[in-house]
Amino acid sequence: MKKTELLAPAGDLARAKTAIRYGADAVYIGGQLFSLRSRASNFTMEDIREACAFAEEYGRAIHVTVNMIPHDEDFEGLEEYLKKLEEFGVKAIIAASPAVMKLARRCAPSLEIHCSTQMSVTNSCAAKFMHEMFDVDRVVLARECTMGEVKRITKESPVETEAFIHGGMCVNYSGRCTLSNRMTLRDANRGGCAQSCRWQYHLYENGKELSSDLLFTAGSKDLLAAKHIYDLMDAGVASLKIEGRMKTEYYIASVVSAYRHLIDEIMETDRPLSEERLAWHTKQIMRGENRETWAGFYEEKPAENSLIYHPNSDANVNHDFLATVAEYDKDSGTALIETRNPIDAGDEIEVLSGTMNARTFRLEWMKNEDGEFMEHSRRPMALLRIPVPFEVRKEDLLRRAR
Repeated sequence: MKKTELLAPAGDLARAKTAIRYGADAVYIGGQLFSLRSRASNFTMEDIREACAFAEEYGRAIHVTVNMIPHDEDFEGLEEYLKKLEEFGVKAIIAASPAVMKLARRCAPSLEIHCSTQMSVTNSCAAKFMHEMFDVDRVVLARECTMGEVKRITKESPVETEAFIHGGMCVNYSGRCTLSNRMTLRDANRGGCAQSCRWQYHLYENGKELSSDLLFTAGSKDLLAAKHIYDLMDAGVASLKIEGRMKTEYYIASVVSAYRHLIDEIMETDRPLSEERLAWHTKQIMRGENRETWAGFYEEKPAENSLIYHPNSDANVNHDFLATVAEYDKDSGTALIETRNPIDAGDEIEVLSGTMNARTFRLEWMKNEDGEFMEHSRRPMALLRIPVPFEVRKEDLLRRAR
């Protein structure tokens, strides 16, 4: 089985570094121009340069989304931008416009061109067409492909294929949505999606509201394709992609790390994992999720189990992320941590540290900045000194053990 790339998202430089430290082979990011997800923090040109340098240290790669659907006025400065990406060492751009692809091939020929999922490649003819007409190096398959279609396209495609394995699903075809445009005047395909499908709506029939207690939402459950990773790898898919440039550092670290271990175990065994091992990996992946999940189109067409019908609630928000390590003192065996969620003395805590397996310890005590012992911490971003029975590193993450 050939090595498969694990491709992770990042909304800013800190999250790009986190994705790389926790096992991503490549990270896709967006600049402040020419990219969807314009409400993500996004990268300045200096950030992109630094991300490329950091990735090079680890032997990893940076891909940049240039995936907006441009209007005539959007081309101003694009050629200079593409040349800068090439100069900085960006490996590939992800593009959704044939005009952008043609321009990139002409002015920045060393950049790989990856055909965005926005192009809705759902068949092998489309993959061949994109390569022959626009010289793309990789096609990102539409999320609407079944596993059988992924296998056939990958087998017949003249270029690499990339498939989504985790994250948000659009209720429209591959993100070709105009709800946001019509309802908020924010163009979803030029970086301004307001995620109108996830709003809650009053439903009426013949002028009468059907229910004032239960509002309607069209939002899809998130994709979780853990049980299909072996099939995707066995089919020869070159890159497995996690969605989520708007997601938090904890989400990136936990989800990327979990998929890293799953992919590595499949590579080592070269066979499908047992139900027990697959269940264990799936549990680890779910540690970073706040939303309900389903397996996507890989095994079925969407039905009742694929959509979220109930009102949104904060009741199930993930509070497992406890703190980030600010420093570790070997002499005292203590760490200075910066808190995120409530912590109590006696808690069982896991340490996430790059691609290492999670390590667990029991929190015996903690002190505040004044050196006072505390039983409970309820203030986010507080600095606490705690004992840790093994060495940890700056920027390691602490989460609740489960």
